[in-house]
Amino acid sequence: MPPKERLSERIRRVDTTDEVLVKRYVESGDDHAFQILVERHQERVFGFIYGMVRDRDVANDLFQETFVRIISALQKQRGSYSHQDRWLGWVLRIARNATLDHLRTRKRWQDVSSNGDGEDGGFSFWDRIPDAGPIADASLHRTEQSEYLRSCINNLPGDQREVLLLRHEADLTFREIADLTDCSINTALGRMRYALLNLRREINASRKNDLTEVE
Repeated sequence: MPPKERLSERIRRVDTTDEVLVKRYVESGDDHAFQILVERHQERVFGFIYGMVRDRDVANDLFQETFVRIISALQKQRGSYSHQDRWLGWVLRIARNATLDHLRTRKRWQDVSSNGDGEDGGFSFWDRIPDAGPIADASLHRTEQSEYLRSCINNLPGDQREVLLLRHEADLTFREIADLTDCSINTALGRMRYALLNLRREINASRKNDLTEVE
């Protein structure tokens, strides 16, 4: 029997769909298939959770809690997963519920405090901005961009921040975002529009301040 790593690579190479992997796990207890599902989507799921709670340790705990809930649901004969649903959307719904449970408990949903220590490791989309500057300055410039964008997104209202993360971090469509957040597509689009407007406004204000300081 081939080692676990080789089996996982074999399944990944044939581009097995999420639905097939879920079926293997549910029907035959294929742990390797489930591990591939986790590896395939862990950055998106963790990035979304971290973007909501702004604390790496808490995000790690909620990431684990999310997959504990997923395993529990899949192991039930009448689990909540449906083959008509997109796997990632279903996972993110569970991640969102776990995150909201945490935020409600802490009473921090309206104004999530930023407790990060700056060493989050960077799974978020603003940590992957391409840098066209000199190689010697690339690392520093990228870090500055990442910190600045993170600060801007921290200042967004919770509903706008959530849509932004689901669109750019989890790569969901607006229809999927609407279904996940229990709102209309127009509402989801509106939240994204205001999120981008607010980000642009804050960036422009920052640039004006920089120019004023230079003068």
